[in-house]
Amino acid sequence: MWEEQDNQLIRTFSFADFSEAFAFMTRVALIAEKMDHHPWWSNVYNEVVIKLSTHDAGNKVTDKDHALAAEIDKLMSK
Repeated sequence: MWEEQDNQLIRTFSFADFSEAFAFMTRVALIAEKMDHHPWWSNVYNEVVIKLSTHDAGNKVTDKDHALAAEIDKLMSK
């Protein structure tokens, strides 16, 4: 589940291996580019951490962040 901390929506995703984690990041990148809203993220082996905030709104959580989070959640339910 997404948690709101320090003006960011944060979630950690775990996968079976690096290939699955990287494939997930690729799918998120395509969605983020289409939405013109890009996450901060990190990846170490099978774990991806995503942090969302809106830079144009003073690095606060906005509807854009919730919309991107919802799209990311949809990827996880497939």
